[in-house]
Amino acid sequence: MIVQFGSCRIELAQGDITRQQVDAIVNAANHVLMVGGGVDGAIHRAAGPSLMEETRVKFPDGCPTGSAVVTSAGRLRAKFVFHAVGPIWRGGVGGEADLLASAYRRCLELAVEHSCNRIAFPALSTGVYGYPMDLAAERSLATVREFLLEHQQPELVRFVLFDGGSFGAFARALEAMAE
Repeated sequence: MIVQFGSCRIELAQGDITRQQVDAIVNAANHVLMVGGGVDGAIHRAAGPSLMEETRVKFPDGCPTGSAVVTSAGRLRAKFVFHAVGPIWRGGVGGEADLLASAYRRCLELAVEHSCNRIAFPALSTGVYGYPMDLAAERSLATVREFLLEHQQPELVRFVLFDGGSFGAFARALEAMAE
């Protein structure tokens, strides 16, 4: 599914984010930037040990929730990995929506700063961090749409969703935006 916003587009795909041929892949990182499970573990396995070494050296204090940092991409097909730290869901009373939007926005800013025309995102915070998929889809897509309309870059933002349930949630939210 692809929807155009100005000269940019948002695309939804179901699959493996580590196989994307884009300029930057977003990693669902934790605040200490240590290898975890899920998307983070898959990205680190595919990129190789240089990714962990680079994050350890460049960011010994980690990354705050709602932000992101950039490294090279190791053995991935991308040029960069943006390590984004989304919020842990605490019922919606801890500023989670703003922190989630901030993590997406920071990745898009990094894409512009590093001349990335194509970026691939997972559904940040929806795995072990427990953010409800429907709410995450709405907030994530609204944040990306707003950024694209304002900045007219990057050209392509692809959400690579692991399963049919997450794809469906994002498809419903994107369809509602396109109407």
